[in-house]
Amino acid sequence: MVRPRRGRWIGCNPGSTFFKPAGIPASTLRITSVDLDELEAMRLVDEEDLTQTEAAERMKISQPTVARLLEAGRKKVTYALVHGEALEIQQGDAPINFHPSMDGAPCPRGRGRRRGRHGRGC
Repeated sequence: MVRPRRGRWIGCNPGSTFFKPAGIPASTLRITSVDLDELEAMRLVDEEDLTQTEAAERMKISQPTVARLLEAGRKKVTYALVHGEALEIQQGDAPINFHPSMDGAPCPRGRGRRRGRHGRGC
């Protein structure tokens, strides 16, 4: 019997869940789905500049799981960008728990410069 998947803690809920190339009707595009936990791992490591270990602690999962999420998410995003596909963010198979401080709220914006190298919120 397979062990149940452990819940992932997500820090913010993305405001947009669908992205597509400009000028191309969505009905003609293939759609690549990125899971919410893959997006959260990329957000923590790439935007907030956390280590994989720090990201794993925030998401309450192991570091090897974060590494797998990063690899899968980056591969999907890169493929969609290179091949002109639409990107859709969805929940995925793992149970999701929103971080208590966020309570499933959208990513905060306009809170000044934070740790991330891009200076954006979230």
